Amino acid sequence: MQQRQWITTRRSELDALAEELAKQLQEVQAERDELAVAERVLNRPAEQVQADAGAVAPVSAKTAGRAVLLIPHRSDAADEDALPGDYRKILAIVREADGPVQVRAWASGWAWTPRCAASWNICRRR
Repeated sequence: MQQRQWITTRRSELDALAEELAKQLQEVQAERDELAVAERVLNRPAEQVQADAGAVAPVSAKTAGRAVLLIPHRSDAADEDALPGDYRKILAIVREADGPVQVRAWASGWAWTPRCAASWNICRRR
């Protein structure tokens, strides 16, 4: 008789535990669903930025035997290191000049030379 009573008591305990665990499982699943929705909402702006960046990808071409970008990459980076090498060279030349600079054509290519050019006031040293 004791064994039947122990079995009945143990089954009752396990039923209560199963009920409690089922309730916890429902709460966990509800929280997981909420987090999945929050994650999708947070990922949307990043996906949109990626889609926009892919839509306006720069086109490369060859000039004087080397690949150049027809439209340089654009980013929010304010760092000069984010610029292509040619742009960094131009900035260095403009910084070294005493005043505004103007480009002039040589037979072998282009060169930056200091010149007085009112229309080039955007090149003044800052």
